[in-house]
Amino acid sequence: MTTDISKKGPEDTPPSSRPEAIRAIPVRHYGRYVAAVAAIAALAAIVYAFSQGDINWNAIPDNFFDDRILRGVRETLILTALSMLIGVVGGVILSVMRMSRNPVTSSIAWFYIWFFRGTPVLVQLFVWFNLGFVFDYVNLGPVYKDEWSDFMTPFLTALLGLGLNEAAYMAEICRAGLLSVDEGQTEASHALGMSHGKTLRRIVLPQAMRVVVPPTGNEVINMLKTTSLVAAVQYYELLRYAQDIGTSSGATVETLLLAACWYLIMTSILSVGQYYLERYYARGSSRTLPDTPFQKIKANMLSLGNRAGGVR
Repeated sequence: MTTDISKKGPEDTPPSSRPEAIRAIPVRHYGRYVAAVAAIAALAAIVYAFSQGDINWNAIPDNFFDDRILRGVRETLILTALSMLIGVVGGVILSVMRMSRNPVTSSIAWFYIWFFRGTPVLVQLFVWFNLGFVFDYVNLGPVYKDEWSDFMTPFLTALLGLGLNEAAYMAEICRAGLLSVDEGQTEASHALGMSHGKTLRRIVLPQAMRVVVPPTGNEVINMLKTTSLVAAVQYYELLRYAQDIGTSSGATVETLLLAACWYLIMTSILSVGQYYLERYYARGSSRTLPDTPFQKIKANMLSLGNRAGGVR
């Protein structure tokens, strides 16, 4: 007696008995829509208020590329670069001094950071500008000798006031970066016969850059805006030139808005540079690098296209 056993596979299953494809239904975020409408309404109200104000908007494009404005932009960028150079170099030195085992060296660094972080930068600018009441002359022997008023120019006042103040903040940023490196790295380099200075340059500082770069980028952007304070010590940069143009033309508010536009342009460019610099130093610390702005735009466009075509 034979038994006929028929085996049916998935291909023999009738089409009507196959499960239907799951259709995903996106979650509705109604709070986002409400927040977006509220933000757009607030922005529209602000734009309407400015449009109804007594502002000569034509004065902004008319003076946007004025020679004095462009000269002020150049002076602002130069002052920002030189002040940050002093701040970064001084910050590295102060952070190493602060972490030194020598109590005198660490105490000097601690006092410097405490003093310059504890006093407003505008006050420091005024102090540098008016030190002629304390020192009548600058006497460096056969090298240099002159009156203090001739020596302490507005540019030197701005450079010292901003650079030395920035060094105090950069010292704490660099110290945080140095502390982020595992002590085993230093011990291993010393075991290989490397000196303390060589260990700092070759091992510790390159690894600390990943922690130091993001706040340093913020400090550069903040320094660019802080340069507007040096107008108080008679140094001509973007804000001071804009004020002079506004005083002579009677468009005071318009030229201030013009200066704000230039500050936004410069800070936006610096923000893009900071992003790519952070992305560069993120190599090796994360498996996937963050998307660039162009990659984010492309991904958002593709996601919008998929939503328009439906979810499958």
